[in-house]
Amino acid sequence: MLLNPRRRGVPGPVARRRKAALFASAATLCSVCLVAAAAPPVPLGIGDRLYPTLGNPGYDVTSYDLDLTYPGTNDKPLQAVTTIDAWVTADLDRVNLDFTHGTVRSVRVDGIPARFTGAGEDLVVTPVERLHRGDWVRITVRHTSDPVPAEKGDGGWVPTTDGLVMANQADAAHMVFPCNDHPSDKAMFTFRVTAPNTYTVVANGLPGTPRRAGGNTTWTYRTQHPMATELAQVSIGRSAVPRREGPHGLPLRDVVPSADREALEPWLAKTPDQIAWMESKVGRYPFENYGVIMANATTGFELETQTLSLFEKKLFTEPAYPAWYVESVMVHELSHQWFGDSVSPRTWSDVWLNEGHATWYEALYAEEKAHRPMADRMKAAYAASDGWRASGGPPARPKAPVPGQKISIFRPSVYDGAALALYALRQEIGRPAFERLERLWVRDHRDSNASTSDFIDLASAVAGRDLSGFLHAWLYDEKTPPMPGHPDWKQDPTTKAATRPAHK
Repeated sequence: MLLNPRRRGVPGPVARRRKAALFASAATLCSVCLVAAAAPPVPLGIGDRLYPTLGNPGYDVTSYDLDLTYPGTNDKPLQAVTTIDAWVTADLDRVNLDFTHGTVRSVRVDGIPARFTGAGEDLVVTPVERLHRGDWVRITVRHTSDPVPAEKGDGGWVPTTDGLVMANQADAAHMVFPCNDHPSDKAMFTFRVTAPNTYTVVANGLPGTPRRAGGNTTWTYRTQHPMATELAQVSIGRSAVPRREGPHGLPLRDVVPSADREALEPWLAKTPDQIAWMESKVGRYPFENYGVIMANATTGFELETQTLSLFEKKLFTEPAYPAWYVESVMVHELSHQWFGDSVSPRTWSDVWLNEGHATWYEALYAEEKAHRPMADRMKAAYAASDGWRASGGPPARPKAPVPGQKISIFRPSVYDGAALALYALRQEIGRPAFERLERLWVRDHRDSNASTSDFIDLASAVAGRDLSGFLHAWLYDEKTPPMPGHPDWKQDPTTKAATRPAHK
């Protein structure tokens, strides 16, 4: 539990509660008058170019405590309590939280009932007293969390044949719980999930001791590192949880349908060697544990939820997928634990730093383990690159999502197009400098956020010369620059990327 520090001259939560108790009637009347006189609540955002109303100004979340009760069926809402601890970074009469697709029962600010209303996909909270910069605030929201998909929603709760999983990227965590739903505001998480005894619950972080009471069990998990809301994961199902050790005694736990445990075990057993391979490239695994969920669900993608990557089970059972390809997709999501999870994007325009690197290590693994030449894949990507830029934007300036398709920023330009930019960088500065850059990147920005300009600055420092012009052309120009070392590579508008299941 975090203590409530005080700032000199700033009323803390206890002082606010005492004052509210002494002047309850007057404060309530004044609050009503102020709300009536103020401008109507509106959805806010931090100004992300791709998701303008995502995230909220005026506070910095330090921790989320999610208490969820699953009724044992996917056609009824979960009952939930979300507790948010945050630093206030600007004087606030109202606090906007991202939340939709649930019913709010009540809101308390530092234990005092607060007024609330909806505005777009925001929950707008008006505390009895104004919050001041430097305050430490606790917001408690009692609400429901609806697993029935929204008509126009992308992600949030995803039904499986025996329960639920989460898929919150890029902006769907607030379809599950109230939050500051932008990767720039990472926080610690505690999950308490109560479900019927026939279900097993697994979430991000390390487990506590399950508590059984009558026909239900409460499962607790706590992260040891800050996490973006889009990376939260809770699996509820009739699941087996195989356990093993990774490098350096790293705890590994996987989540698979109980009936499929034996059939899926050969794939699960590959994870320790895959982690060792990634560590040989970029350094030690950055979190407290790892594992994969092989969900009997249809998502249309795989997802790098922190410490617990989400896969469709059919990826591992579909005979049309060759083994080398399946393994490279596993490495794609694993590499995100460094690139995207530990080092998170500052804005969603920086998503190429996630997907370009994950695609890079996916391709490098296929080259080293399955003799699938990286150069062949990059040459094909180069031929298609101008077309990708025209349709989806350059890697570091993706076009806005298609209306009604919020995840449509995940286009080829931020995957193979961004990996192509990394290949060009390696060609330009040489393999030793490139490999040193990769290690320094994940070391220097661990557990934090970083931007495209940060990457350009570090690349220039490692190379010992200004690479801003070179990388700006590769990351922002409408046309693909010439490839260093390959003057014969040309654009070919008829070239298409190999078809494959989407993965984030």
